[in-house]
Amino acid sequence: MLQVSQLSKAYGGQVLFEDVTFRINRENRVALVGPNGAGKTTLFSIILGTGEPDGGLVDIERGARIGYLPQETAPEGDQTVIEIAAGITPEHARVRKIIGDCERAGDVTSDKYAEAVARYTELGGYQTEPKAKRILAGLSFRDSDYDRPARVLSGGWVMRAHLARLLTSEPDLLMLDEPTNHLDLESLGWFQNYLKSYPGGIFLISHDRAFLNALVDHVLEIRHHRVHSYRGNYDDYVEEAAARDAQHMAAYKNQQGKIAQLERFIERFGAKNTKATQAKSKQKQIDRMDKIDAPLESAKTLKVKFPEPPPSGQTVITLEDIHFAYGEHRVYKGIDFQAQRGERIVLVGPNGAGKSTLLKLLAGVLTPQQGEFTLGHNAKPGYFSQSRLDVLNAENTVLEEVQSINRAINETEARTVLGSFLFRGDAVFKKVAVLSGGEKSRLALIKLLLDPPNFLLMDEPTTHLDIASIDALIAALENYTGTLVFISHDVYFIRKIARSVLHISAGDLTAYAGDYDYYLFKSQSADERAALTAGEKLTNQRPDEVAHAGSGNGPSEASAAGFKSKEQKRAEAAARQERAKIRAEVDLLEEQICKLEDKQRELSAQMEDPDLYGGDSGKVMQINRDLMAVNDELERLNEAWMAAADKLEE
Repeated sequence: MLQVSQLSKAYGGQVLFEDVTFRINRENRVALVGPNGAGKTTLFSIILGTGEPDGGLVDIERGARIGYLPQETAPEGDQTVIEIAAGITPEHARVRKIIGDCERAGDVTSDKYAEAVARYTELGGYQTEPKAKRILAGLSFRDSDYDRPARVLSGGWVMRAHLARLLTSEPDLLMLDEPTNHLDLESLGWFQNYLKSYPGGIFLISHDRAFLNALVDHVLEIRHHRVHSYRGNYDDYVEEAAARDAQHMAAYKNQQGKIAQLERFIERFGAKNTKATQAKSKQKQIDRMDKIDAPLESAKTLKVKFPEPPPSGQTVITLEDIHFAYGEHRVYKGIDFQAQRGERIVLVGPNGAGKSTLLKLLAGVLTPQQGEFTLGHNAKPGYFSQSRLDVLNAENTVLEEVQSINRAINETEARTVLGSFLFRGDAVFKKVAVLSGGEKSRLALIKLLLDPPNFLLMDEPTTHLDIASIDALIAALENYTGTLVFISHDVYFIRKIARSVLHISAGDLTAYAGDYDYYLFKSQSADERAALTAGEKLTNQRPDEVAHAGSGNGPSEASAAGFKSKEQKRAEAAARQERAKIRAEVDLLEEQICKLEDKQRELSAQMEDPDLYGGDSGKVMQINRDLMAVNDELERLNEAWMAAADKLEE
């Protein structure tokens, strides 16, 4: 259906890609991956005919229809949601708009209205509208939204309306650029399942690993100006790419070793008459070799080391008997919650359950209407919301904004961190006012993490980040020593970061004292994505597995036998403190073990260096003694770690 042959593109002296060749058939689901700036969106534009290649061909099967969803779009005039979704062709849209304008003006008896209705019927519009409404419902639109002007909606909802239009038209090839950015979890689950049975081909760019793993059967990677093809989903691609790189490196090293051996012979004996013929033969052998190119280094995630936040007290925050409502809509009635130092809690539950509301209550952005809110000793909250961009000064450049934080940061350090979050080169001199919504969101995240609080609250932190930047954020948060409560739809991110799960549904809080896989097991969920928005809480949980959460909205697992006594609360608090103490011990031991393993590798490499043995023998003995001491200490720490890990599990 789509054949791309020897495509190349460069801007000025910078080559984006060259000799790109691949084919996509109707049944294929293909992901295009690569670091930000590699040329993914440019390749899409060339295929769509809106960009010009420097060389090569794009061949689309005769009669095949391509549908494209860009990262951003905007409503046109006064179009309503249903007019966008059902206007699958320009003619559909034109006639549907006439009908809508006449109906809104009460002009339904005119010839103009009658002609438009007749033409719309002829085009099959009245068969199209029910399909468009089904798709809109799957994307979380309500019936009352269909006739709303799209211009009064947020950009994310406008994107959903355009996505509905695309799915309603069912093109032969769907081309989607970051289609999940504007979807909530329930819509994302519906969309993912819809695409699994889509009758045409799919070619997409996405940073969502779980989405890619569930959907695609091929991966095209743009790396170092070339496109490499892999079969399977995203995890298969990562594994196969690593194996390819390892094989390439091994072959290259083997050939380089052979060449070095031949060159040593030539250098040693080339000037000797008795060996000159052999030396020339060796040189010809080198010249005849089919040289293996040096492996190009993969794009690596930059490991960002953020400053150590000031330590907080053991109990970071306590909510007691908290009530909160938006007008007549009651969200919480009498909930209790505690967070202990060092915890990493992910909030899950259905849309509208109150996850973001709880996060804002914890951050102090919202004030409870009843109950006790107690911030622990030395606790310093920091709140990250995608919509909270008033922390940025529109007149500053990106670099100036980063350097405006409450600690000294030089330009080199600022540029290093900015680069890991996609602000590279001259992009650091762009004014904040001209940044896209995603760029502003990333900049707010950088400022928060460069001057980190010890109580971090994050709402969908990975939105608008590519996979490399998500990995950089994960690396930073893995080393973060404060307390973290967050909301995310990225299952990979959750698995990497969360150590406990708090399920929220109908104003009830149910805690799972384990990571996301433990939550999946206890909630008996077969779908890791659907479990993020599951509405029911578990029924087989033991009371001792409920950690620091409950609700005043009826009996929960923690309080099924009645109201908790002060003695029970004190006992649970002591147990929490003991768990936190053991967890801190495990974390410290892991850090010490990692450092010693690095030292062990360093000393072993020195012992394996032949040059070491041609010098001071005392140095050899000292290195050997150091290595033995490291081995002994590693053995001791590993035994201590196993004991602490067993105790924590108990």
